[in-house]
Amino acid sequence: MKKEREYQICKRCVMDTTDPDIVFDENGYCNHCTKAIESLNKIVFIDEKVKKQKLDIEISKIKMAGKGKKYDCVIGLSGGVDSSYLAYIVVKKFGLRPLAIHLDNGWNSELAVQNIENIVTKLKIDLETYVINWDEVKDLQRAYLRASVVDFEVISDNAISIAINKLMKRHNIKYFISGYNIETESIMPSNWFYSPKYDSLNIKHIHKLFGDGVKLKNYPLLTFPGYIYYRFFKSIQISALLNFVDYNKENAKEVLKNELNWRDYGGKHYESIITKFYQAYILPEKFHIDKRKAHLSGLICSKQITRKQALEELQQPLYKTKEEMYNDKEYFIKKMGLSKNEFNEIMNEKRKEHFDYKSYNKMIEKLKGLIK
Repeated sequence: MKKEREYQICKRCVMDTTDPDIVFDENGYCNHCTKAIESLNKIVFIDEKVKKQKLDIEISKIKMAGKGKKYDCVIGLSGGVDSSYLAYIVVKKFGLRPLAIHLDNGWNSELAVQNIENIVTKLKIDLETYVINWDEVKDLQRAYLRASVVDFEVISDNAISIAINKLMKRHNIKYFISGYNIETESIMPSNWFYSPKYDSLNIKHIHKLFGDGVKLKNYPLLTFPGYIYYRFFKSIQISALLNFVDYNKENAKEVLKNELNWRDYGGKHYESIITKFYQAYILPEKFHIDKRKAHLSGLICSKQITRKQALEELQQPLYKTKEEMYNDKEYFIKKMGLSKNEFNEIMNEKRKEHFDYKSYNKMIEKLKGLIK
């Protein structure tokens, strides 16, 4: 029987052995913050003139690629702080002409919808909303719950990834401006999510085994050649412009509140009801994963908060009140069409890995091994 690992927490950030793959050095520093600081030193903590030059070059490339077109880039817009602030600086600071895309997976909060409406109205940008068939989404999400895999958000992330690519092809747009920012998102253990998420074979196999027979007529899926193209050959350029600006999350929130009438959700990615419940209840209760540890550790590495502040934050419950948690749980179970007994059984099932099911990703990894 495998001996349970003794608990250990990093002495520099707040990552700990709830990530089974974490490694500590002789100083008690973990591999996550060590790697994050190395990356930050190359991208963020550099000469401001050099950073400005890189930003100017990137913006010039985007504008040149969009010359003569209605749009010169695409941005994703969820209504959360990262995507909202990105929309703001893309228009107000960089003078770009973005086309925004939003995924409606049936779980948007009213606050998210209002934030998005305020953003596109005040910034005068066009928005395309990609709506996934609710019956198909619900059946896929039920299947993923029953499969006991860790990355429940594959269903939405796969759909938005394919939708973005189709949108860019239709409008002949070369650049997608990512909302990723290394100062706030430099750490996320690979054990806590599945990538790349457009693994249609994995999606289809899990759905076949655990779904309730709803046919996927509209949900976007890739053939194996399509998967190969998306992973290795697609021609779009992804630009992370937030990496070239001073991005302090709390300052960004104040700008959004003052300029765009934006309202805060109280947690990272909580603009979506399903993401909130997934991160605040399912992940910690079933998989013993608290994503705040990764988010806060990234902020420690970028010097936006202290380790003491992060530890104090982790002492706070994920849900402010038991009543809020109970209401979200009741809403989730009802909307998913589950009985309380089945949901409890799902929560008590042991974790399964995505590779326990058929997978394009696994096929590629095996091929890489053969080539080596």
